[in-house]
Formats: sequence, structure tokens, C-alpha cells
Amino acid sequence: MDEGRSELERKPRENIAIEHSDGRVFEGISWETTPLDIAKQISKSVAKRAVAAKVDGELWDLLRPLEANAQLEILDFESKEAQQVLWRSSALVLAEACQGYFGSVIVDVGLSKAGFYCDMTGPQQPGHGVSQTHYKPLEELVKQAVLEKQPFQRLVANRDELKEIFADNPYKQRIINEKMSHDSKAVVYRYAQAVEIWSEPLLPSSEKIAAFALLNNSASYFLGDAKNDSLQRIHGISFPDKKRMAEHKKLLEEAARRDHRKIGREQELFFFHELSPGSAFFLPHGTRIYNKLMQFIRGKYWEHGFEEVVTPNMFNTELWKQSGHWQNYQDNMFKLNVDQQEFALKPMNCPGHCLMFGMRSRSYRELPLRFADFGVLHRNEASGALAGLARVRRFQQDDAHIFCLQGQVKSEISLAFLMLRHVYEVFGFQFKLKLSTRPDNFVGDIEVWDQAEQQLQEALDEFGYPWELNPGDGAFYGPKIDIVICDALGRDQQCATIQLDFQLPKRFQLQVLGVDASGKPEQPVIIHRAVLGSLERMMAMLIEHYAGKWPFWLSPRQVIVVPTSNTDHTHVEQVKQQIHKAGFYVDADVSGDTLNKKIRNAELAQYNFICVVGEQEQLHGCVNVRSRDDASAKGRGQMLKIGAFIDQLNQLNSISN
Repeated sequence: MDEGRSELERKPRENIAIEHSDGRVFEGISWETTPLDIAKQISKSVAKRAVAAKVDGELWDLLRPLEANAQLEILDFESKEAQQVLWRSSALVLAEACQGYFGSVIVDVGLSKAGFYCDMTGPQQPGHGVSQTHYKPLEELVKQAVLEKQPFQRLVANRDELKEIFADNPYKQRIINEKMSHDSKAVVYRYAQAVEIWSEPLLPSSEKIAAFALLNNSASYFLGDAKNDSLQRIHGISFPDKKRMAEHKKLLEEAARRDHRKIGREQELFFFHELSPGSAFFLPHGTRIYNKLMQFIRGKYWEHGFEEVVTPNMFNTELWKQSGHWQNYQDNMFKLNVDQQEFALKPMNCPGHCLMFGMRSRSYRELPLRFADFGVLHRNEASGALAGLARVRRFQQDDAHIFCLQGQVKSEISLAFLMLRHVYEVFGFQFKLKLSTRPDNFVGDIEVWDQAEQQLQEALDEFGYPWELNPGDGAFYGPKIDIVICDALGRDQQCATIQLDFQLPKRFQLQVLGVDASGKPEQPVIIHRAVLGSLERMMAMLIEHYAGKWPFWLSPRQVIVVPTSNTDHTHVEQVKQQIHKAGFYVDADVSGDTLNKKIRNAELAQYNFICVVGEQEQLHGCVNVRSRDDASAKGRGQMLKIGAFIDQLNQLNSISN
């Protein structure tokens, strides 16, 4: 079972050549020389920073011997893959600590979006769940393990050996019985008394986990299914040095300050209620932002030739069976019985758009045909997965489907890029592009796939933005381009997508006539396209991106009029009405607070402009304007005629156009 012992000793030793990523070639011996040996030959600093390696493109343990001539890359923590190696290793160290401290059965360990987690049964003490009071003792156990430099041991075991290793773990027994055939083997890692099935590499020892912290805990379910046992989940983060940990904690503090749930509550944008879990109630100020986002995208639709459509919210399940969603997605759909037939609320728009396209014969002259739909969608997300606006059950998105010919794919993708770039530039987002190509389980003709992928690559090259190839990660029905945006905190968020689909037109027997002289109908291609994605999720991202300081065109609180005295408010109301009639969101503070208090309240509420009016302003038909974003004014307002101020607002409001 131990790959490092008898079996390894029987392997033949031969001289091998190891080419490093910098071009240098090192000599080694097969089944003896390790990536760490080569790292030490390069320099002490490279060996010290090394976390993992890549051998001929495959992720490799630093202490796993090289087997033949190879190309070698040494990875440090700057590499995303190396970060995951350190976090996987930290998860196993946490599992060992939890196993010893709580006496719990370790069910699963894995990676979270940033860091790692450990799933376990509840503590053996009855009535005692995991809480923050347990964090410090667990962190101390991990700290001691790091000081002891305990090793991670890589093992290869067959099914029977795994069942013996996990004899006291019914959860692992179930996974082994359901997932492994009798003649299969798996890689497992042992750390002290903790063992986990994992094919990906770990660290040589816990020594490199220089900084470790537990972040939060929550409930989870075995295999993510609420029908299974409830478990305790602990999340953590680790780094190879304390400086990175300090920077990460500052980032977490800033993220907490920007949390969209906190700001949404403070600015009265939205709320949730237990009587409709996962469905947001948008208050008036939140609805202003929501509608403005739709208005913004509708303007782009007009520029780019999209036709907006409205489709039903509820369909007979025969539609979802025809589209293939019922077979793969029905557990995420809300179902209901109507007239003794089964229906479901739509979780996506594409099948309905296929019905629209197929309602009559279509000529090739109508293509490309671009349908856009802001229809309400429902997805039955697990209650534990709901997270403010970022993960909901009821949402709308800027969903569009482009029906085009194979030869039109490149030009449509190029137009989609132009729209995408302008939208993200307005928001101040940086973005990255990834092309995911044909997977092993692809459906359709390989020639069609090759042609489509070639068109996507050409469109990406001509767009001029850097892009990455993600081979084999496309959907079974077509290649796709994923767009990852970077927010103000440097966090990557997948938002938009451009997906080619060869199968849905086939399932709905969609045809285009008159493409060539033969008169033979041709099947169109569908491009699934969203820029904002879910409006709810985009709104959450924008709240956190702007930290609640909305740009003027998107702001729900654009102007507030503040009187210098608490006597006659007639002029205040007149000024407010003039600004309101010009099409802007404007309020007036006629409370009994002092002027300074009113101004401070307006600043905290993030109004873009504060218009102070008194006798002098009334006499000259002016307003004394203070801009939130003009730090140079230092509290001193600018006297402007009301008409000139409104002209200034109109100019600012045009930024999104």
C-alpha cells in the first residue's frame, strides 16, 4: 500500500534528463530524484519557496520521485495551483486537530473559494456544537503540528485496503462502495491519524504552513444533500508567511465593511423574509438601482440589435424533457400540479426562446436573430447555499439567445465582446477571458466543434484582451467563453458567459431555409449570452465594489436639498420639484436638526450632491452645492444657478450612455 517502500524499491533506476521551465537541464535518476532535489540545485531560495511542482504539465508532489525524462516547473505560493496544495494540506492538518480535540468522525475535507474546510460529525459531548470558543485551541494544535514538521505520506490503496483504513468511518465506507469498482485504486494521504482520499498533491510536511486561522463554522450535509446527516463545517485559511495572513485579515475587514447585506440594510435597499426565503424584497431605493441596471442594458440592446421578448413563467414539464433540463436539473426546479398535469417554474429562458424561434418557418435573411429576456427565473437552491443577493431562488438576468448560422458565430461573438467591454468599463471592472473547449463527453460532429472553437479563438485574438485556454472544460453541447471580473477588493467573480449550443436547436428541430441553392434547411447555432448575469448578484457585487458610494447615474440618492433654517420651507420644496421634474432622485431634509447635523446625515447616506438653500440662494435663484466626490472643496459649497446645476446633473447622468 505504501508507494514509497517495497514497490518503489523494485523500480528500475536509470539516468534521466530533467528540463526546468527556465531552459536548464539537470541530470537525475528515475524513481529517486524528486522535484525538491532539483529545486535545491537551482537555489536555496527556490527550494524554500517551493510548494509543489508540475511534471510534464501534471501537478506533482515535491517529494514524489520522477519516473522518466521530464519537463519540470517548480511552483511557489504565487501560483493558484500551489495555493490549493497548501490549503488542501492545511485542511488535513485541521482534520487531525478536530479528530483529536472533538473525537469526531471526519467526513470530508476540501477547498473553499479562498481557503479550505473540514466537515465532521458533531462533537462527542452531547449538546455541544462547534463555536468560536473552539477556534483558539484548534489553532494551537495546528501551530504545534507545524513546529513538529509532521510529514504528509502519500499512499496508493485498492478498494479493500481503503475499506480497512476507513473501517470506523461509515461515510467513507459509503463513498468507497458507491464510487469505486473492485479492481480500482486510489491515492490517499496520511497526516498523523488523519487520512483522506485525494489524487492531488500535498506538501512534504506541515512546516510550510506558517500562518493558520479559522474563519467561521456552519452546518452542512453529507454529500450536500439535505436528506443526509447534518454535519459541522469549519472554514479556515493559511499562508506560507505571516505577512500574507496580516494582509488577508485586512482584506476580510474591508470585505466585512463592504458586505452588501450590511450596506443594503443601512441604505434600505432590500431585505429578506422567512415567509419567502431566497427571494429579495427590493425597497424603493433598491428598486431604483435594479431598474437603472435594466434600463442601462436595454440601451445596449437597442445599440446592438437585440429584440426584447416576454415569455411565460410556468411551463408543462414536457418542455423541460424536450430541452433535456428535466433529466439533469429537475431537483433545482419548483414544480406544481395544474389540471392534473405537472408544471414547473422556469429556471432559464432558452427553451421558451426555442419555441419562439420555431413558431414559424425562418429564412436565413432573418439571422442573426437576437432575443433578450428579463423574465423572472426560479431555482430551488439549497437553503444552506442562500447568501444575500449573491445566491437567491428568485431572480432576473440580462438573458439573451442569438440564433445564427455557423458562419456568423465569429462576428456575433465579436459584437458580444464590444458590449461586454463597454458595460464593464462603465462599472470600473477589470475582466479576464477563458475559452473552454471540447470535453471528452461532447455531443455532435467533431468538425463542427473544431470550426466553432476556431471562430471563438479568432474573435478572442481580434478583441485584443489577454485570454486563457481551458481545454476540455466546455459543456457537452458546445464550447464557451467565461468572463471573470475583478472587483475593488481584487476578488475574482464569474459573472458573464458566452456559450455556444449545437444541441438545443437539434432537440427542438429548429431550421433555417434558403441558406443555399439546394433548398436544404440548415440547423442554426444558439449563442447563450449574459453580461450582468443575475441582476441580484450583480447588484450585490456593485454594492461591495462601490462600498455603497454609488456613481451619480446609478445612485438611488442623487440630490438632497437642505434649508439653512427651520422656518419657511416653501423655497426648499420649489427647488426639490425643479430637480425632480428634470428626472433626478431628490429629497429634502426639513427636520428640526441643525444645519451641520443635516449635512452630516446626508454625507453618511451617500447623497451625491447636497444643495444648501437660504435667503441669499432664494434671492438669486441659486443653490449652494456640495459634491460628495469633490474632496478639494473641504465642505465649502459652490453657488450655481438652478438651471446650471441641472445641466451639470444631465451631463453626469449621460456617463452610462
